[in-house]
Amino acid sequence: MLLSEMKEGEKGIIVRIAGSGALRRRILEMGIIKGTQIHVEKYAPLKDPLELIVKGYHISLRVEEAAHITVEKTEQSVHDR
Repeated sequence: MLLSEMKEGEKGIIVRIAGSGALRRRILEMGIIKGTQIHVEKYAPLKDPLELIVKGYHISLRVEEAAHITVEKTEQSVHDR
C-alpha cells in the first residue's frame, strides 16, 4: 500500500521509494529508506501534510510525496481495535 493511504496511528515498513531526482534524494536524506519502520502520527486538519515518526524523529510530508512511498503495514491502527 502507499504511505499516503495509511491512516493515523498505523505503522509500516518501507518497501520501495519511487520517483527520481530531487524528490527521491530529499526523501532518502530524511532517513526514509527501504526497511525502515514508519509510524503515521497524524494528518493536518485538511489532510495535507501528514506527520510521520521515522527513527525516533518527527517529519512532515505532503500527501503527493507520500504517494511515492510503498509500505507494508505492520500494525493495526489504534482506531480499528
